Amino acid sequence: MQGKFFEDFTVGEKISTLSRTVTETDIVNFVCLVGITEELFTSIEYIRNRSLFKDRIAPGTLIFALAEGLTMQTGILHDTGLAFLGLKDLRIPAPVYKDDTIRVEIEVVEKRETRKPDRGVVTFVHRVQNQRGEVVMEYTITRMMRRRGEEQGKD
Repeated sequence: MQGKFFEDFTVGEKISTLSRTVTETDIVNFVCLVGITEELFTSIEYIRNRSLFKDRIAPGTLIFALAEGLTMQTGILHDTGLAFLGLKDLRIPAPVYKDDTIRVEIEVVEKRETRKPDRGVVTFVHRVQNQRGEVVMEYTITRMMRRRGEEQGKD
C-alpha cells in the first residue's frame, strides 16, 4: 500500500484509525519495559487506596505510542513519511483505564512547501478518543512528507 503524498493531504481533512483495546497486560509490560516504577502503575493496592483513579490506568507515554502505532496502521505514511519533525501541545484531559478502547482522529491543520522540491511539511492534530468518544489525549505533530513524482525511479 502506498502512503499519501504531500499533495494528497488537504487542510481540514480528517482520517480515522482502527480502534484498539488497552489491556492490563499492555500496561504492565510497557511499565516494565521502560522502567516506570511509580506505584501509580505498579501497585494495585496503591492504586485502589491512594490514587485518584481507583483502577489501573495507562501511562500517557503508552497511549502516545499506541496512537502513533494506530496512525502507522492507516498506511498514510507508508513510503511517504520522511521524518518526524516535532511534537507540541500534548495534553491528557482524561485517563485511559485498562480495557478502554482507543482510536485516533487525525486532522490535517497545515501544509507548507519547503525549498527542496522532493518534500513538504504537514502538521496534524491527533485526537485520541476512548470508546465513549471522550478525548483522552490530543497533540500536534509535524511530519516531513514525500512529494508526488519523487517515487519514480525507485526499485
